Amino acid sequence: MKKSTKLALAFVALAGAVGTTAYAENNASAKMREGMMARLDKAMNDSGGAITFDQFSNVMDARLKKLVADNGGKLTVAQLADALEKARFERMAKRIIARYDTKGDGTLTADDIAGRQKKVFALLDKNNDGKIDKSELPKGGRFGRHHRWDDEGNDGSMQ
Repeated sequence: MKKSTKLALAFVALAGAVGTTAYAENNASAKMREGMMARLDKAMNDSGGAITFDQFSNVMDARLKKLVADNGGKLTVAQLADALEKARFERMAKRIIARYDTKGDGTLTADDIAGRQKKVFALLDKNNDGKIDKSELPKGGRFGRHHRWDDEGNDGSMQ
């Protein structure tokens, strides 16, 4: 392969990676803006339609200011990253508990997990024969197409 072709392919791969990262960052930025605007709207509604700089400042960065205060007035990259990661995983954990918790008590048990699995299995087992075969899997959506089942000559068994 010519050197110019290799360079062109490397550039295309790099551009794709950068583009994907930029898209993810733009999507995250849009969500952050939406959250900020919702907090500002609430503060304005709570204050009769206008807010002071102090109110604005508290709405914008209350959590960040608390992190700085909790860490002696300075926040390192590692401390901020740990706080962000913890918050992200707590949100994920709350969504999982809400999805599986059949008793509504905020806990997850083996029975909750088995109950959820039975519901999903029943939805997929369209002919109620106690088995899920390839033809019963959705072609898109949440369960999506699975490459193992889409490959020619593959019977769909787990390998």
